[in-house]
Amino acid sequence: MDTLHFIWSIFIDFIEFFIILIVSGIIFLYIYDKYIQRKHALLINYPVIGRFRYFFEALREPLRQYFADETFYESKDKVDWVYKAAKDVPNYKSFSVSQPFSGSRFIIKHSSSVLNDNEVSQDTSVVFGKDREFPFISHTPIIRSAMSDGALSPEAIRAFSIAGATTNLTINTGEGSLTSNHLFTHSPNLKDCGYLEIVKSSFFAEVVFKIVKKVFNGSLATKLYRTILLNKKTQNTYIYDKTSHVLFRVNWSAPLESFPKKPPEDIPNMIFQMSSGLYGVRDEFGAFDAQKYKKVMTFCRMTEIKIAQGAKQTGGKLAGAKVTADIAYYRGVPEGKDVFSPNRFPYADTTSHLLDFVETLQKLSLKPVGFKIVISDLNSVEDLVREIVQKKSRGENIPDFISIDSGEGGSATAPLELMESVGLTTNNALYILDTMLRKYNLRDEIKIVASGKILTPDDIIITMCMGADAVGIARGFMMSGGCIRARMCSGFGSHVCPVGMATQDEKKRASYLVIKEGKEIGNYHVNLIKGMKVVLAVMGINHISKLSKAHLTFKNRSGEIYFDIDKYFHKKLNI
Repeated sequence: MDTLHFIWSIFIDFIEFFIILIVSGIIFLYIYDKYIQRKHALLINYPVIGRFRYFFEALREPLRQYFADETFYESKDKVDWVYKAAKDVPNYKSFSVSQPFSGSRFIIKHSSSVLNDNEVSQDTSVVFGKDREFPFISHTPIIRSAMSDGALSPEAIRAFSIAGATTNLTINTGEGSLTSNHLFTHSPNLKDCGYLEIVKSSFFAEVVFKIVKKVFNGSLATKLYRTILLNKKTQNTYIYDKTSHVLFRVNWSAPLESFPKKPPEDIPNMIFQMSSGLYGVRDEFGAFDAQKYKKVMTFCRMTEIKIAQGAKQTGGKLAGAKVTADIAYYRGVPEGKDVFSPNRFPYADTTSHLLDFVETLQKLSLKPVGFKIVISDLNSVEDLVREIVQKKSRGENIPDFISIDSGEGGSATAPLELMESVGLTTNNALYILDTMLRKYNLRDEIKIVASGKILTPDDIIITMCMGADAVGIARGFMMSGGCIRARMCSGFGSHVCPVGMATQDEKKRASYLVIKEGKEIGNYHVNLIKGMKVVLAVMGINHISKLSKAHLTFKNRSGEIYFDIDKYFHKKLNI
């Protein structure tokens, strides 16, 4: 209080000075806007006050969600559910939803004989690649969708790694490749770590670390620890191991024989995503490096080839502002320059070429391999499935899974002209793919992963009823990890994520609380599973494998009810 009084007294004593300073500033700004600058006609006609237009425009996106109805999801109640689930607080509503659902929607059919909680199976696992030498058993049908290290900050990737390791959440690496941050929870055995570059501690580094951690915090202490021991541009590519006090990162030059024979138990179950840029598995000329791929797959459980994602029918895009020395090291690209992946995957100039490459990866990794697409046409899907049938008839391997994404929206770096204009919504695309796979007797051999606008347990149940074996969630997990939906993720222009989650800006990143957010991401995952079991009990179903379209009703905008989902889609899609 004494400090405030002192500041106030200074202000009162020199109030004339402050008034003159403010008035002088306004006069200078008036002259500059009116007679000097020639970038904005608005400021010439309305000097000074015209600047409020740009001020309010800058605030529009970050504050939009607090003063308007939810427009992207069915209601703001769903968004609120995510934040509450992350905090692990009671998630009940009183009286009614605050923003009632409108328009067309699916309705879950309940049973006249609901189940008690203990009658619903605790097993929520999904098996991918049952015919591979090393099938992948995902503990839950929920996958954190592909989000790259680079698009997200290193701190955010570490938080997701914590959630993955502690709650059995499956993590898709995104096209930015497997990085040190995905191994954040790994504690290496120093007697068997030929696959790692190890930097051992020093007495001075230990002393500084302990003092700074005691006085300030662990994050700052670790940063200084790295600087003392490494003092190099890519020092953040090394992870600090709390047990052995060493810094480590993967030594990709080490022989394959030095790498783990199976993924370490203390890291998340990971899906390696391979994009058209081949980041993480390319040689110095940008071509596919089979040996590097084998090394990457010693840490990952299966591979997803990214053909298309959301509104990104083109290759992925990463602003130069996000291409730090660390990201350049991981991806093998120039630092500080925009990274635009090729539009077409290099081994997918034809469908048969893609399927052959899938088989190549299956034989290299001995693990499940699939690909991710966006669907906009039934005939093209049928052509794809026919090619798979022909491959199977020749006794060759076929894809273990197909991931489909929604065409509604996309990542912050998708071209606007493609958003909402390319690709069907999730449920329409899912129905087409599921129908075609069943038509050609492939449904039992190929799993389907679906993503797009999935937030809450009922969203997951509906998507699985529509035919998905597993679901991918991106935005929901971002929100559970601290995202405030300011829509400033891209890194282009002045866009910088205000919470340090989707940026490489060091000042913003320093505010991201890795351990706290990792726990809350895990809470969201656990509460999704808990909520799914509640819905299953009400449906009278004891296991997720029993979900089907027969458990859904559809109501359209005009109030028409379809108890048979197939009739609705046959009419809608003309099939």
